[in-house]
Amino acid sequence: MNALYPLKFTPIFKDKLWGGQKIRAELGLDFSPLPNCGEAWVLSGVQDSQTVVSNGFLAGNELNDLLEVYMDDLVGEKAFDLSPGQFPILVKFIDSRDWLSIQVHPDNKLAVRRNLGNGKTEMWYILEADKDAKLISGFSREVNQKVYLDLLEQKRLKEILNVETVKKGDVFYIPAGRVHALGPGVLLAEIQQTSDTTYRIYDWDRVDSEGKSRELHTDLALEAIDFTVHDTYRISYARLKNHTVGLVDCHAFTTNLLEFDTGIDKELDHIDSFIVYLCTEGECSIQYLQGMEVLKKGEIVLIPAAMDHLFLVPKSNAKVLEIFLK
Repeated sequence: MNALYPLKFTPIFKDKLWGGQKIRAELGLDFSPLPNCGEAWVLSGVQDSQTVVSNGFLAGNELNDLLEVYMDDLVGEKAFDLSPGQFPILVKFIDSRDWLSIQVHPDNKLAVRRNLGNGKTEMWYILEADKDAKLISGFSREVNQKVYLDLLEQKRLKEILNVETVKKGDVFYIPAGRVHALGPGVLLAEIQQTSDTTYRIYDWDRVDSEGKSRELHTDLALEAIDFTVHDTYRISYARLKNHTVGLVDCHAFTTNLLEFDTGIDKELDHIDSFIVYLCTEGECSIQYLQGMEVLKKGEIVLIPAAMDHLFLVPKSNAKVLEIFLK
């Protein structure tokens, strides 16, 4: 069997009612004629939406097919034991021209009980944001189910939700159970568990071109919601060039930020996991024993768990997200 190597993928584009043009304009990724490209799935093992390898001798293979053949050499022993048939994380870009629905995702226990596979914990890294762009994350004050349902029925739900003004570089952790919504004028990278389960709570009374509103999941969402109020919902982190900076470390994934203008040596033999590098600015090369892959803004590369060393070299200055499982 030929040795694994850094794998690149062809994105999958999703037309959304609230989507815009930034995935094409800012990331240069949208090769399709979608009028409202709201999402680009750049690494996905979701059934019927799997990304396909675009480089090397494995080109043309879907992500989960590689997992079936290479098993823990691709993802690591722990990840393969937990999810032997499906790649464990989904990475996408999201462009919001309008408000996304207010929504929530189930946790692992509820998802299993409802035969949904995984729960859905995720994080957002803001790539670009218009002036005064906003998002919703969690509740702004203590509230119980009755108050929540009363305000939802009265279309006053936003009164109890935490609204944040966002800027480039902001990070938000969205654990399963946290009510959230993305506002207009935001381009972000989303890292999440492999799941496409979303409970839509409120959709701003929108209708599509045929005058139909999207389905709401009021009852399903109610059991999923975590009503806990937190002091802060934004992740604080230090911006240190040429260092690995931690952003989010949770059961579903670990995400670091690397901003560098000099080469970075990566010893990987202590990590029992694949590593994903997602380039958010600039360009770099990933050098390894057998060759090299160039990673440009908007591109992703999957480093198999079997690889134990590589060298990241920026073209001038580069910024990448580093994602793996602990």
